Amino acid sequence: QVQLVESGGGLVPAGGSLRLSCAASGRTFSSYSMAWFRQAPGKEREFVAIVWTGGSTYYADSVRGRFTISRDNAKNTVYLQMNGLKPEDTAGYYCAARRGSGGLDNIERYDYWGQGTQVTVSS
Repeated sequence: QVQLVESGGGLVPAGGSLRLSCAASGRTFSSYSMAWFRQAPGKEREFVAIVWTGGSTYYADSVRGRFTISRDNAKNTVYLQMNGLKPEDTAGYYCAARRGSGGLDNIERYDYWGQGTQVTVSS
């Protein structure tokens, strides 16, 4: 069992930055690939970024070059550094843990989810 708790959301003007954190419980954190998703009101949850167990990363086209995902296995924490924020980045941001590969944007492939943290970008 893995429990995930996100933090770091808030209100920021367009062009600003935020760093989200996701703290995981348990001693098996390093064996999970960790991802961030987001969900805006009235829209489906969408994939943002993933960091694999080996440290490789992959991003959605909409955030590539602006967001950076990283992990610290010693702290059981995954981060999402968000720069150059846009109003369309406004959403609830959720971290998720999974094993295996494939189906990055398929929420059914993820084993554990956090409760989310809200990011609001003002224009």
